Amino acid sequence: MKKGFRALVAEAEAMIEAISPEQAMALLGSDGVVFVDVRERGELRRDGSVPGAVHVPRGMLEFWIDPESPYFRPELAGPARYVFFCAAGWRSALASRTALEMGVGEVCHIAGGFAAWTRAGGPVELGS
Repeated sequence: MKKGFRALVAEAEAMIEAISPEQAMALLGSDGVVFVDVRERGELRRDGSVPGAVHVPRGMLEFWIDPESPYFRPELAGPARYVFFCAAGWRSALASRTALEMGVGEVCHIAGGFAAWTRAGGPVELGS
Protein backbone atom coordinates (compact mmCIF):
# COMPACT_ATOMS: atom_id res chain seq x y z
CA MET A 1 0.00 0.00 0.00
CA LYS A 2 1.33 3.41 -0.99
CA LYS A 3 1.42 6.17 1.60
CA GLY A 4 1.43 9.69 0.18
CA PHE A 5 2.88 12.87 1.61
CA ARG A 6 -0.48 14.01 3.00
CA ALA A 7 -0.71 10.86 5.13
CA LEU A 8 2.87 11.30 6.33
CA VAL A 9 2.23 14.93 7.26
CA ALA A 10 -1.03 14.02 9.03
CA GLU A 11 0.76 11.33 11.04
CA ALA A 12 3.48 13.82 12.00
CA GLU A 13 0.96 16.47 13.00
CA ALA A 14 -0.78 13.96 15.28
CA MET A 15 2.51 13.53 17.18
CA ILE A 16 3.81 17.08 17.41
CA GLU A 17 2.63 20.49 18.53
CA ALA A 18 1.63 23.07 15.93
CA ILE A 19 1.67 26.67 17.07
CA SER A 20 0.18 29.72 15.43
CA PRO A 21 2.38 32.41 13.92
CA GLU A 22 1.29 34.70 16.75
CA GLN A 23 2.40 32.16 19.37
CA ALA A 24 5.70 31.80 17.53
CA MET A 25 6.17 35.59 17.44
CA ALA A 26 5.73 35.66 21.21
CA LEU A 27 8.60 33.15 21.51
CA LEU A 28 10.99 35.02 19.19
CA GLY A 29 14.01 36.23 21.12
CA SER A 30 13.21 34.18 24.23
CA ASP A 31 16.03 32.42 26.04
CA GLY A 32 16.14 28.72 25.28
CA VAL A 33 14.11 29.00 22.05
CA VAL A 34 15.69 28.15 18.70
CA PHE A 35 13.86 28.80 15.42
CA VAL A 36 14.83 26.26 12.75
CA ASP A 37 14.23 27.01 9.07
CA VAL A 38 14.16 23.78 7.05
CA ARG A 39 13.62 25.40 3.66
CA GLU A 40 16.16 25.28 0.84
CA ARG A 41 18.83 27.96 0.56
CA GLY A 42 17.18 29.47 -2.53
CA GLU A 43 13.96 30.01 -0.59
CA LEU A 44 15.84 31.90 2.11
CA ARG A 45 17.60 34.10 -0.47
CA ARG A 46 14.31 34.83 -2.24
CA ASP A 47 11.95 35.27 0.72
CA GLY A 48 14.12 35.91 3.78
CA SER A 49 13.68 34.14 7.10
CA VAL A 50 12.70 34.60 10.73
CA PRO A 51 15.39 36.79 12.34
CA GLY A 52 18.01 34.67 14.07
CA ALA A 53 16.70 31.36 12.75
CA VAL A 54 19.15 28.50 12.26
CA HIS A 55 19.08 27.19 8.70
CA VAL A 56 18.92 23.39 8.59
CA PRO A 57 18.07 22.09 5.12
CA ARG A 58 15.44 19.37 5.49
CA GLY A 59 17.64 16.87 3.66
CA MET A 60 20.43 17.27 6.25
CA LEU A 61 18.30 17.31 9.40
CA GLU A 62 19.02 13.78 10.63
CA PHE A 63 22.74 14.20 10.03
CA TRP A 64 22.94 17.57 11.76
CA ILE A 65 20.99 16.33 14.83
CA ASP A 66 22.96 13.13 15.49
CA PRO A 67 26.10 13.81 17.60
CA GLU A 68 27.71 10.73 16.05
CA SER A 69 27.40 12.16 12.55
CA PRO A 70 30.34 13.94 10.95
CA TYR A 71 27.81 16.67 10.03
CA PHE A 72 26.57 17.23 13.62
CA ARG A 73 25.65 20.83 14.46
CA PRO A 74 25.78 21.89 18.14
CA GLU A 75 22.87 24.33 17.61
CA LEU A 76 20.63 21.27 17.62
CA ALA A 77 22.04 19.71 20.78
CA GLY A 78 19.64 21.38 23.22
CA PRO A 79 18.39 21.81 25.75
CA ALA A 80 16.02 24.18 24.02
CA ARG A 81 12.57 24.54 22.61
CA TYR A 82 12.89 24.16 18.86
CA VAL A 83 10.38 25.94 16.61
CA PHE A 84 10.57 24.45 13.12
CA PHE A 85 9.17 26.11 10.03
CA CYS A 86 9.19 25.76 6.26
CA ALA A 87 7.18 27.48 3.54
CA ALA A 88 3.73 26.01 4.24
CA GLY A 89 4.11 23.73 7.28
CA TRP A 90 4.49 20.35 5.61
CA ARG A 91 8.26 19.91 5.74
CA SER A 92 8.39 21.42 9.22
CA ALA A 93 5.79 18.94 10.49
CA LEU A 94 7.93 16.08 9.16
CA ALA A 95 11.11 17.69 10.51
CA SER A 96 9.57 18.21 13.95
CA ARG A 97 8.51 14.59 14.11
CA THR A 98 11.98 13.42 13.10
CA ALA A 99 13.63 15.69 15.67
CA LEU A 100 11.26 14.43 18.36
CA GLU A 101 11.97 10.80 17.45
CA MET A 102 15.71 11.52 17.54
CA GLY A 103 15.41 12.86 21.08
CA VAL A 104 16.03 16.53 20.41
CA GLY A 105 13.63 17.49 23.17
CA GLU A 106 10.83 20.01 23.05
CA VAL A 107 9.78 20.63 19.46
CA CYS A 108 6.91 22.32 17.66
CA HIS A 109 6.30 23.84 14.26
CA ILE A 110 4.58 26.91 12.90
CA ALA A 111 1.20 25.98 11.42
CA GLY A 112 1.08 27.34 7.90
CA GLY A 113 4.84 27.89 7.85
CA PHE A 114 6.72 31.00 6.79
CA ALA A 115 3.82 32.06 4.54
CA ALA A 116 1.53 32.23 7.59
CA TRP A 117 4.30 33.97 9.57
CA THR A 118 4.58 36.77 6.99
CA ARG A 119 0.79 37.10 6.56
CA ALA A 120 0.54 37.58 10.34
CA GLY A 121 3.13 40.37 10.20
CA GLY A 122 6.06 38.43 11.61
CA PRO A 123 9.45 40.09 11.22
CA VAL A 124 11.57 38.99 8.27
CA GLU A 125 15.33 39.05 7.89
CA LEU A 126 16.21 39.31 4.21
CA GLY A 127 18.43 36.63 2.74
CA SER A 128 21.80 37.19 1.13
